Parts: sequence; C-alpha cells; structure tokens
Amino acid sequence: MSFPTAPFSGPLAAHLGGIAVRSRDDALPVAPASDRSVWDRRSGTADRVGIEAIIARAEAERPTPWPHPRASDAARVHRDGDRTAWEDAAFERQRRLSRATIAAAATLDDAWIDEVVDGVVLLCEQSSWCWPAHDDTLRAHGAVLATVTDPYVDLGAGEAVAQLAWIDHLLGAQLDARAPGVRARIRHEARVRVFEPFQRRRDWHWIGLDGDVHNWNPWIHGNVIVAALGLLDAADETVERDRVIALAIEGLDRYVAVLPADGAIDEGYAYWWNGAARALEVLDVLAHATDGAADATAVTSLRETVAFPHRSHLGGDWFVNHADGQAKPPVDQPWHALHRAARRHRDVAAEAFAASHRRPGAPAATEREGLGRLLRALTDPAWVAASPALPPLPRDVWLASTEVFLARGSAGSSDGLTLVAKGGHNGEHHNHNDVGSFLVAVDGVPVIVDAGRPTYTAATFGPDRYDIWTMQSAWHNVPVVRGRTQPAGRDAAARGATAEIGDDASTFTADLAAAYPDAGLDHWRRRARLDRVAGRVEIDDAWRFADDAPTGDDTLLHLLVAGEVRLETGGARVIPEGGARPVRLRWPEDVAATAEVRHLDDPMLTEVWGGRLTRLALPLASRTQLQVTVELDTPIEDSP
Repeated sequence: MSFPTAPFSGPLAAHLGGIAVRSRDDALPVAPASDRSVWDRRSGTADRVGIEAIIARAEAERPTPWPHPRASDAARVHRDGDRTAWEDAAFERQRRLSRATIAAAATLDDAWIDEVVDGVVLLCEQSSWCWPAHDDTLRAHGAVLATVTDPYVDLGAGEAVAQLAWIDHLLGAQLDARAPGVRARIRHEARVRVFEPFQRRRDWHWIGLDGDVHNWNPWIHGNVIVAALGLLDAADETVERDRVIALAIEGLDRYVAVLPADGAIDEGYAYWWNGAARALEVLDVLAHATDGAADATAVTSLRETVAFPHRSHLGGDWFVNHADGQAKPPVDQPWHALHRAARRHRDVAAEAFAASHRRPGAPAATEREGLGRLLRALTDPAWVAASPALPPLPRDVWLASTEVFLARGSAGSSDGLTLVAKGGHNGEHHNHNDVGSFLVAVDGVPVIVDAGRPTYTAATFGPDRYDIWTMQSAWHNVPVVRGRTQPAGRDAAARGATAEIGDDASTFTADLAAAYPDAGLDHWRRRARLDRVAGRVEIDDAWRFADDAPTGDDTLLHLLVAGEVRLETGGARVIPEGGARPVRLRWPEDVAATAEVRHLDDPMLTEVWGGRLTRLALPLASRTQLQVTVELDTPIEDSP
C-alpha cells in the first residue's frame, strides 16, 4: 500500500509522498514478543538490565490497586485550576501498564499477560484520554467532565492510542490467546476516540492551519502515525490507513515548514524533547515502515535541530532555560532518541552528547517517557552498547532565528564563566516576558538565572498567565523603565540583535526599547560580552528617552541570583548552588542596590533552586548608562 502526497506541500512532501508502506505486522520498528532472540529475559538482545529493573518495579506494585484518575479531580481544572491530581493518576496508570507490558514480553508469563489485559481494559474504559486541562468540553458543551460522544484529540489521546498500538504490536499473539476480543476493543476505542475525530475535525489548533505551529503538532501527529501503522490493518481499512497517515504527514509538514534553518526551538531545550525530537522519532518510524524510502535527512532544519540540545548545554545537568523550561530538567530524558537521530543525520557531536548520558550497567531507558520510547531504547543495540563520551560544549552558539547567544571560555569545558543572552520577542511559545535577558553560569552552574516556571495550573495558559511572577519581566534580568515592565506580544521585541564571535571575546548586542512601548524610550542598548582574556562578563546598558528627560527613581535594573548572596558596596559576592566557585558582581559604587529574597515552595522551582532566589534591584536614577561585571572570586590558577 502507499499514501499520497498531502495537499500542503512543505519540506517533507518531496521525501514522503507516494511511498509504499509495509504491512501492519512489521510496520513498527520493534520485534514482537514472539521473537525470543530479542525478548527472552535471560538470553535476548534487548537490554536485560533495563528489563530487570522494570520487572522489579512491576512486581512490587502488582499487589496494589491500579491508579484511578477520578472525575472529581478532572473537574478541579475548572474549579480551582489544579490539573496535576488527575494527570498524576492517569500518567502512573499508563506507566504501570508499560511496566507490565515489558514484564509480559520478557517472560511470556500468563500472569503478566493478564496484568496487561487489565491495564488495557482500564485504559479503554477511561472516560476520556484527553487531559482535562486541554478538553474543549466546557466551551462546546458547558460540561466540566469529558463529553464521551465528542472526544478531543490532544497530547493525552495521542499518547494513549500509541501506547495501545505498541502493546498490540508487541503482544498481539499473546493477547489473542489469553483474552480473545481485547484487540478488537483496542481498535474500537482507537477509532472512536482518535481516528474518526482526527479525520472529521480540521479545527485542531495544533495542526497549525493558522501558521502558529508548536510542539503539540509533531507529538500528536507522530502518535497518530504510529497508531495508524499498528491498528488500521483490516483489508477494508487500507484506504483509511493511507488517508490518516497522509493527513498526519501533512500536519507534520506544517511543523517542519516553520522549524527554522538553524533548528532552534523558541520554547527552549526542555520542549525540544516533545517537539522537534518527536518529529525526528516519527520520521525514523516512517523510514522503517517504508524500507528507508521515506528519508528526510536532507531537510536542513531537521539536521540542525539534532544539535540543539548540546548547543543549549551549560554543563553537568544544567541547561539554558528560556520560556517554561527548567534550568535543571529531569536527567532521564530519552537520550536514545537523540542518539538514534544523531546517527541517522551523521552528527558526531550530537551523538557524543547523547552518549555522555549513557551509563554502563544502567538501564537503557525508563518508562517515564512512554512505552514507544521505552521499546525503542531497549531494542536499540547501538544505544544499549554505547560507551560514555564527553559532551561537546561548543565555545560559541548563535541561533539567529530565536536570537539566543551563548559564549564560554573554551570549547569542551564548562570551567569558568558562560554567558547567555537573548533578544527575541514576547509572543514566543510558552513565552516569558524576557526580551534582552541574560544568564551567567560559573563552572556550568547558573548564578544569574531565569527562574523557569512553577507547576502548571489552569492559569498557566489562560488570561491570567502573566500574573504568575516567573513569567513577568520584573523577575528577569532586564530593566523596569519608568515603572513599566515588558508586555506580552510579538511587538514587544528586540531590535537589531547581533552576535560578534571572536577568540578573545564574544559579544551580543540588541536594542530593547520596543519591549517597553509605553516608556518613551528612544533606545535602550544592551551589550553582553564575555571577555575571555580578562575572564569577565560585562553587561553594558545605555539608554535615552525620546523627550530627553533624565532617568527617574522609577527606572531600575533587576538581577535574579541563585545561591548565597552578600551585598557589598559596589557589588555582591555570590556562592552558587552545586559547589561552583564564588563570583563577584560589580557595579558603580554610587548605585545603592537592594536585595529581596523570594522564598520558593513550588516543587518545579525548589527541585532546581532549593528554597530561595534573590532579586537584586539596582536603581538607575540620573544615569544614562550602567555596567555590571561578573568575575570569578578566586582566580582559576589559585583554585584547588
């Protein structure tokens, strides 16, 4: 069978149109459990360390009740904004099902097959696969609970249908033998909840028909493609299978069409894994399903985005965080997916970066990232056998599409100071009002920081988003001008952002005036410079008001600092988190800075920064320029 070229003609159309697809039995790139050369618990080629770790967790939880996402918790999204109570239970239910699936594949034990059947039926009986925070049922039906006759296809629905497709592919023969009819139930639910609404409705915001395409697009389309390859298998479904895949590729093409040539993600590193990485993963699945004929490695933006993770790396577990990302995201990312994409695109540095996270004798992956990713990792011999490598840590990075700049002392080392600065605009995906903000890390650990974001609630993506303090420019490393902070919106943007890369120094410059549209600025020029010779970061601000009025008391510069802060005349001494060396911040002695401690209690913030962050306020009255410098407190040559 084959699928036609979709009506939207983007970068993928020339590579994926009119190509024959394998039959359902071998369309997905994982061996079924009946292939004991792969899945046998004691002698198979699948990662035995990972399998044993998963079975141990599965055995420990088997006597306990299955997690149950409750209707009252789903309704809380519309009552008090809490979305985690329902999501935590739903996510853990699916992780338990993934663990049981691996145990069943590795042992073929009837008891584990029964556990899988129980989990599959629970998932099929769940009123909705859509996460309540995403459902449009309140708008469309006035309901706070899912309307089962009008299912909404979102990230949760995509994850659920793909998980069932992987289970059906892996354990189909065992399910037929142990629980005849359960595979038909899977197909019914997939059709009613995903395939039919996906084809019927074309107003899904994540398709990107309005040109605003974000990480939902490849995440959902990728899962729909997996489900179509694995579940639309009857003779009378051939045309539908082709149609669903074609629609999904058309949607995916819209994402690739707006992915910039430098591969940068405006949502930042944390969202790369569930955006660009999802696109790379499903393209790899399609390459398998078409015997290599579907090959999009020539697409520049896809090739470049493979490098985005290591271009965002500060050192150790720390990363450049803009938008809603964490500076220290979870360590257990699907590194195998990056490793596989790097091999496919022949990016040696990206492959080394992925391999730098491979620990000999440790599991190849965990179930946290979903069953499909887990199966790919456990059965990828190159990843299972990968040897640890050193992270690339490029000396300089300039991503012109998002106007993000990074400079460190030397390539391959996080020692010393690293400077990050950004221009951009305040209409980015998962936006924070942070035009012109900068970060400084010492020995790879952020010291002048972006807080990131707290736990998601209903307010996070609603009209009250910018009431959340972490989203406001007043809590980023930018000025408050005549009492005004930056507004949201694309028009609040940097102007003339440029990067000058040199051996002795690398410099970012931009005019921030347009990010303060009501402040009466003629210009606010910011220069952020890493002087490698002096071992110093320099932040130079120079400004003028259009009316030539002097700077008043209502103009100041904020610096958000992590670690132990001691104010001094003309500066501050900071001992960063994580054992990095102390630094000194310096500014003119007549600037009477103040410090405000922000105590943290949200786990999304405390697990990164501990219990506090400190905001320094530098008053700028009567000034037209200011320089702030950052230097190591102990010279490199004198440090132990």
